[in-house]
Amino acid sequence: MRAKITYTVTAAVLVFYFVLAGSRGILLIRHGTLLTVTFGVAVLILPLIGIWFLWKNTQFVRRANALAAELDAEGGLPVDDLARTPSGRIDRDSADAAFVRRQAETEDAPDDWRCWFRLAVAYQDARDTPRARKAMQRAITLHKATSGPSAPSSPSGPSDSPGISAPTGTSSPSGTSSPSGV
Repeated sequence: MRAKITYTVTAAVLVFYFVLAGSRGILLIRHGTLLTVTFGVAVLILPLIGIWFLWKNTQFVRRANALAAELDAEGGLPVDDLARTPSGRIDRDSADAAFVRRQAETEDAPDDWRCWFRLAVAYQDARDTPRARKAMQRAITLHKATSGPSAPSSPSGPSDSPGISAPTGTSSPSGTSSPSGV
């Protein structure tokens, strides 16, 4: 609940900023000189990009939360039994062990959105946010493909499936360090 309140407050502050910046852009355009019109258009573009970015992130969060609710109803959410440091952070070795289990699970069932969702959680626990987001996007895509009336006749093939690699800064099961990024 706290995360939802924080997200809502942050989004509201951003929207206020976008309106304020947009109004300044309109004032610059109304001034009428070539320089102020140019700056005014530039100032108007920034809030548009910000609104688009905020909209896309809000859609992502809503879809991920819907998958979490569906997985919770099925009893398939991953259990948070990871060891923690005294400060409350997840222990790196514990997160790596959970990741190896989730990675194997996902490799065994690459077309199951549930596995990709749990893999995304494992990436997040290992503090590898970019890969967590990509895994969650894959889960959302697979969920859309397997449910809904407008779903394509076959889910996307392995060619557009992101590879599964160890979280950034950890060792893969073979002992080699994975590169950072995706």
